[in-house]
Formats: sequence, C-alpha cells, structure tokens
Amino acid sequence: MNQISDRLHGLVQSDIRRMSRECERVGGINLGQGICDLPTIPELVEGACDAISSSKATYSKFEGIDVLRERIAAKCERFNGFKVDPASELVVTVGSTGGFAAATMATLNAGDEVILFEPYYGYHLNTLKVLGIETKFVPLQLPDWSIDFDALRAAFGPKTRGIVVCTPSNPCGKVFTREELEKIAALCHEFNAWCFTDEIYEYIVYDGRKHLSMAAVDREIAITISGFSKTFSVTGWRIGYVAADKRVIAPIGLVNDLFYVCAPTPLQWGIARALEIGDDYYRNLASDYEKKRDLLAEALREGGFRPFVPQGAYYMLAEIPDAFSDARTAAMTLIEEIGVASVPGASFYASGGGDRLLRFCFAKDFAALQDAAGRLARFSVTA
Repeated sequence: MNQISDRLHGLVQSDIRRMSRECERVGGINLGQGICDLPTIPELVEGACDAISSSKATYSKFEGIDVLRERIAAKCERFNGFKVDPASELVVTVGSTGGFAAATMATLNAGDEVILFEPYYGYHLNTLKVLGIETKFVPLQLPDWSIDFDALRAAFGPKTRGIVVCTPSNPCGKVFTREELEKIAALCHEFNAWCFTDEIYEYIVYDGRKHLSMAAVDREIAITISGFSKTFSVTGWRIGYVAADKRVIAPIGLVNDLFYVCAPTPLQWGIARALEIGDDYYRNLASDYEKKRDLLAEALREGGFRPFVPQGAYYMLAEIPDAFSDARTAAMTLIEEIGVASVPGASFYASGGGDRLLRFCFAKDFAALQDAAGRLARFSVTA
C-alpha cells in the first residue's frame, strides 16, 4: 500500500523547522523558530507539580477544568475587554494551534473561502489547506504593514466564510488598530463571515500600545483564539483556548473532544495557578522584549539589513542586503558563516512576496541574544 491522502498534497516541512535543524547541525543560535526558551515561572511549575503529585492525571472535561476556564474568563473581561461565560463560551484546547484547527473544522466546509493577510503564519494556511478550504491573500503594505481596504474588500466574495486576523502578528509584529478591526468586522457582517483572531502574543506589545481583541469590538463575528505558550514561555505545554458565542463554542467543543479528548490535565492546573500572578509580570514581559527588539534591530542595521521594527510579538522581518540574490541564500549564509538561524520570508507569502526578507525571533535570554546580535552586527556579506 502506498496511498497518501490527497489533502496532504503540496504540504512539506516548514522552513521554520528546517532552519532549526540546520541550526542544530552547526551548533548555532536559533533566531528562527519561536521556541521561546526562557525560564518557566515557579508558580506555573508548582501548579503542575501539585496536580501531578495529587494524581490529577485523568481526563478533564473536554472543554477544560472549571477553575482554568473561570480564570480565563476573568482575564478576558479584565484584559481583553469582553465578557465570556466560562461554562458555555470557552473551550481549553491543545495550544492555540489546536484551537484554530477545532474552530475552523467546526465552522467551515470544504470549498469555503478564507482570507489571510500576507505575511501569514504558515500553520494557519496549512490547516485550512488540509480542510479543503480555499484561501485568498491580501498583502500588508510596507513599510508599516498597513491594510489596503480596497484590496481587502475585493477579496471578499460569495464563498467567503472567514478571515484570519493575527494580532500582534506573527511574523511581522503588526498590532491591529480599532479602526482596522471595525472595518474588518463590517465586511464580515456584510459577507456573513467569521473573524478568527489569533491573539497568542496579546501581552507582548511595544511603545505604549494596547492590545485590542476583535471580540471587544464586535463580539458577534469574533472567534477568539489564544493561549499561554508565549506569555509564560511554555511552548511545549500546549494549553490554549477558544472563546466565542455559545452557538459556535458547542460545535468547537465537539471537535476538540473528537480530535484531542482534552488538553493535558496537570498542565491545565499549572496554567490556572499562573493566572493568579499580578500585572507586574506582564508589564515586565513586554518591557524586556522591547529591549531585546531594539537590541536586535540595531544589530541588523549594523550588519547591513533593513529591519522592520515590530509593534508587538517577538519576531522581526528584515530586508536582506543587496549583495544577496535571495532570502534563502541569505539564511543559509548566516547559518554557515556566523551560526545564526533565521527563516526565509517566502515562508510567509503565497503570492511570491517575501523573497528579500528574513524573519528573526528574539525570544531568547539576553546572553544568547547579545551573542547573536554581536555576530549579526559584525557580519559582512563579503566575509
């Protein structure tokens, strides 16, 4: 037997993972994948360990343990600006990626169309492809990643059933404004489409900006997807959630149960404990990342790159020096010559863009990032 599912046609290992493997090969510093290899806060570890030691290791409810959903609901009201019923409008998922998969499987049919902004997060695109969803692309405009709303409106059509908004954005760091979200919401109403918002980087915003959830702007069309991997530096724990009106959360919960049964129970207890910490943690998180952002941006400039400084998240796209023929060549040169991994920008575009961009991740401890920044600042294309 050699049959492979048609739904996997054209899917290959992401450049993000490929560059991580190349980085491992040379023993380099990985600024490619958003691994977020920072220390885990004690409260979170203690909460998980207490759950393990007290044998809280069996299945939870498919929608998640009660205390975690209650604390997520409180967080949504306090921080995100919208109310959600923890009993009927929240599902805890296997990471935000699992949340996106469950939400799209529950609300979309094969042949429906969903709009993605370019540059996009590849897992969004590939999840939709596997489900048989058609995608349309609207490029964000450099240098500030602004939206051409004429182009966006033209992308909507009779088969459009959704749009994905990633704010703050992976990979470009765009933070969507209220005006932008209001215009997107109006188009969703006009064309009877959902707005799937990936808000996993919600606490990582810079220069005095505030994160704004689509659900705080227009609750009716919003399916909010987020999680704790980035906020608490536990990318391997896989605890996320989906928040939406009860009419759609019920089918999302069914899909979550079918494919995942539940998120890891002891780790849910750990996240619940972490959500007790004070607001200083979140302020310090954003402040530390802002310093790292500025450190990396300056190093890239010194190395001959043109960084597009992000408004949020912990990624930075940068234009490569003219001496490079393309981004893939530039990425491999950085790996081989200075041992720093990045990701070619074409990984985030379907329309041929991004060929002169690299994505760098600065979710590293200061020592590792300073080492990488020093290598980049001293880098010469002709070296």
